[in-house]
Formats: sequence, structure tokens, C-alpha cells
Amino acid sequence: MNTWFECKVKYEKIDEQTGKQKKVNLPYLIDAVSYTEAESRIHAEMEQYVSGEFAVPAIKKANYTDLFFYDDGDKWYKCKVMFVTIDEEAGKEKKVANQMLVLANDLKEAHERIDESMSGMTVDYDIVAIIESNIADVFPYFKDEVDEAIPGHLTPLSEYESNEEKTVVDETPEASFE
Repeated sequence: MNTWFECKVKYEKIDEQTGKQKKVNLPYLIDAVSYTEAESRIHAEMEQYVSGEFAVPAIKKANYTDLFFYDDGDKWYKCKVMFVTIDEEAGKEKKVANQMLVLANDLKEAHERIDESMSGMTVDYDIVAIIESNIADVFPYFKDEVDEAIPGHLTPLSEYESNEEKTVVDETPEASFE
């Protein structure tokens, strides 16, 4: 399960309409395991896109259960989806709200894409709200991007698993009761 952090990033960019530089404070969504990693990753990502200085004045956890990526969308839409479950003990229906993001071109397409993405669900759901979010971009975690050297005192898991298939030698010292 992903943990998403919303990082506000302040920087100057050129306004496409006027051609003048303007200051912006835009939220970006990043997949990380901690606030520290989120800050580190957002700095690494933004260094590729921002030519001048930038700052990350705020980082907060985002409460999104799912994100639906589509290559041809240009805006992120925040969708509130209510799931209907039955409480076995009380015998009552219970509604659980989930926040989701979907990449689409307009509200109608966002609704259609949520329906398409949720089509395999066996529980009933209702899409109760869709609003255009102000999220500028989303940076998911990709395992292939991580190229960190493994410290010398650690053994890669892949080597451990291949060695496990070999004969295991009991290295427990023999006890002496004298």
C-alpha cells in the first residue's frame, strides 16, 4: 500500500500567457515511507524541473486510497467514493468514504474513469463528489529508479535466498555441562 505525501513547493516560473516570471506555490504528490523520504524525493524530482531556486515549506500526509493514472489526462480530479458494507453484528449497512485521484481531461471523463477502474469491485459504491484538484503532478515510487549501493556489512536478499537452497550448516556451539 502506498503512503502519499502532499508537498508544497515554492518557486518562480514563467507565465505562459504574459511571459513574465511569477511566484507559484504548488502542491505535488509523492509516494514515500516517511516525511524525511518525501522531502528528499521531492527535492530530487524538482531539481529536474525547476531551473532556479525552490523551497518546500510544507509536507503533509495525503489520505488517498487509490490513484488512477491515464496517459492522456491533464488534470487530477479528487473523487469521494462511498462503499456500502454490512455490519454483521449490528445488521446495519455502513458507508465508508474513500478519497481517490484520477487523471482526466474533465469531470465527465473523471467519473467514467473511476467507474471503469472500479468495475471489478464486488461491493456497492457511489461516487458522491468529484472536484478538480490543484495537484500539479504525482511522483509514484518505482523500484527501478532506486540505484543505491548496498553497504558492505549487508548481503542482498537475492544472494541469501540462493544460498538458502544450499546445505545449511548448524553453527550452534555445543554446550558443555561439566
